[in-house]
Amino acid sequence: MWGFMKKFAMAAILATSSFLSAHAASITGLVNTGSFASGAQDTNYSLNGTGFGYVTKDNIWPLGAWIANTATSKWITPSANQAASFDPYSNGTYTWSLSFDLTGFDASTASFSGKFAADNSAVVKLNGNQIGSANSYSSYSHFGAVTGFTSGLNTLDFVVTNVAQNGGNPTGLRVEFTASNVTPVPEPETYAMLLAGLGLMGVISRRRAKRNAA
Repeated sequence: MWGFMKKFAMAAILATSSFLSAHAASITGLVNTGSFASGAQDTNYSLNGTGFGYVTKDNIWPLGAWIANTATSKWITPSANQAASFDPYSNGTYTWSLSFDLTGFDASTASFSGKFAADNSAVVKLNGNQIGSANSYSSYSHFGAVTGFTSGLNTLDFVVTNVAQNGGNPTGLRVEFTASNVTPVPEPETYAMLLAGLGLMGVISRRRAKRNAA
């Protein structure tokens, strides 16, 4: 009887551990810039909370000065005319926001990493806390987070600064995620199995201790 209970307890604990490790998943909603067709609006990233930008087309300036588009990610700009000049007399600020929902996941297990570039510079914030900065449109800078997540809606803000210049002054953002991970919150039945297994292991340990003391 005790042998059976011990096997059951171990099986319950192992099954729960396997669930937690096997069900780790990538974070849905962390998408690269430019996941739509060239020239289309990128509705994954809101711009200044009021609209959306546009996916750039290949081989049209400022591509060439900027990192080349790829099948993985593309630049986005405030205007359908990617060569449009902005901010002739004072620096411009463009906040590109991306939201993702961790409802049903354990936010303490969440993490991600990525790289980004901007014309002219940018900082990235997770739920208001800065987690990276970029100062080039010809090379990438890296960002990432292992803390600062919430169990519901989370927001990444890429705040781009375009330095004032009277003519020939486009601006844009490029973001590419390289990894992400989060673990789902186990169903109540999984917790019950774990607690049952731990309880039985406790009973077995106490019985063994009494037998050794006799």
